Amino acid sequence: MLPEEIRAAHGVHDRIIGGGWLRLRPGQVTDDTEMSLALGAAILANGGQVTAEAAARAFDQWLRSKPVDIGNTVRRGIITYRNFGRTEMVEDVHDAGNGACMRTLPVALATLGWNREAINAASRAQAHVTHNNPLSDAATECVIQMIQMALMGMDKGSMIEGPVAQLVSRHPEFLFRRKRPSKNPSAYIVDTMRVVLEVFEKTDDFETCLVEVVNRGGDADTTGAIAGMIAGALAGAGAIPDRWLRKLEEETRDQCIQQALNLVRHD
Repeated sequence: MLPEEIRAAHGVHDRIIGGGWLRLRPGQVTDDTEMSLALGAAILANGGQVTAEAAARAFDQWLRSKPVDIGNTVRRGIITYRNFGRTEMVEDVHDAGNGACMRTLPVALATLGWNREAINAASRAQAHVTHNNPLSDAATECVIQMIQMALMGMDKGSMIEGPVAQLVSRHPEFLFRRKRPSKNPSAYIVDTMRVVLEVFEKTDDFETCLVEVVNRGGDADTTGAIAGMIAGALAGAGAIPDRWLRKLEEETRDQCIQQALNLVRHD
């Protein structure tokens, strides 16, 4: 939906109500969360290591479960693995979607404390199963670094002045507008990140950040997922509104909690 359509239908959309174009049950998650959980389970089963083969197998199993939604680039990468055993797509200028970034939280948790080279290699191992593109890589690695900085107690200013500034310096496409907000973001990673970074920088708490991100419309499950990773790492689990946690389907909620703890604690 466009932001104007959201306002007409909901005013400010800040509740988990289900529905939408996918006709979801209240509290049902989309491909962003499902792929994250599949990737996290694969990392844990693989001794805490992030490998392309383990990720590709997990994504293939997930696709066989007939998910409610899947992006074209994600589907193509998984089918390529299924048919030819290839765990890395050829680099493609057209694969700058947000599908690798939306599922990257398990990598950020599992590689906490690793050196930057190893973290980036892990990020690309899972990402390139479906998305082999420099813009996708840069954004995903920026998000991982922001999450890890937050988990280590660093503040928002350090996150903006560090990895975000470096991302924009290397790839000016990601420069976000403070005075003329972006809205209706597509699945193009640049559109996605502009909205996420604009809102993250200007808001002061987790709930406000998430509500504003999804009310910008467009590919809102993914902008919400990525903003949730970053703002959640900064604010902590206690900042998630109880009314959202109660609405989230119980099995999914329990999986998210337990897997996050296992990934961070994994030795």
